[in-house]
Amino acid sequence: MTDIKLYTNSQSRGRIAHWMLEEIAEPYEVEWIAYGEQMKGPGYLAINPMGKVPTIVHHGNIVTEGAAICTYLAASFPEKNLIPPVGSPEFADFYRWMFFAAGPMEMATTASSLGWSVKKDQERMAGFGTIDHTLNALELALSQRAYICGDKFTAADVYLGSGLLWGMLSGSVEKRGAFSEYTNLLSARPAYIKANEINENHDNSKS
Repeated sequence: MTDIKLYTNSQSRGRIAHWMLEEIAEPYEVEWIAYGEQMKGPGYLAINPMGKVPTIVHHGNIVTEGAAICTYLAASFPEKNLIPPVGSPEFADFYRWMFFAAGPMEMATTASSLGWSVKKDQERMAGFGTIDHTLNALELALSQRAYICGDKFTAADVYLGSGLLWGMLSGSVEKRGAFSEYTNLLSARPAYIKANEINENHDNSKS
C-alpha cells in the first residue's frame, strides 16, 4: 500500500513528476494513462478535468502541473532536503526559479517550438519578453552556481532541468555552455537515470 499515486504517460511531462518521485525515494504507485480515449475519458477527467498528465494523488489530495507537483512533494517531505529552509536566500531562489521555469521559460520555449515571434513593440505584453531575454537571464544565473538555488540540488532543479533537457533535445533551447554543464550534472543523478529507464522501458500500447 502506497500513499502516492502517479498518473502519467511515458511520452509526456509526466517524466518530470516521475523523476521527482524517485528523488524523494518514497513508495509510489504508477497508473499509465494512454493518450486519446483513456486520457480524455470520464474516469481520468474526474481526477484531472484538463485531461492531461501528470497528476499525483497523495493522501487523497490531487495535485496537477509539474512545477506544483515538484514543490508539493518537496514541501511534504522536508526531511529529503529538496526545498531550502524558509527565510533563507536559497528559499527565495527556489520560488523565483521554479516560477520562472513554469512561466517565462515555458512560454518562451513553447513559442519557439511553434514558430511564434514577438514583435519589438509587443515585448512588454509577453511575460517572457523574448526567447533571448529568457535564456540570457537563465544563463547568467547558472554561470554563477552549480544548481539553480546555489550549491545544493533542489526540486527546482528537477523542473528547470527537465525543461532545459527537453528544450535542447527538441531544438527550442539554444545549446549554451552553462546549460550543457548544468544538465550534464543533473542527468548523472541516480534518480533521473532510474525514472528515465522506467519510462523508456514502458510500452505505451499497454497503458
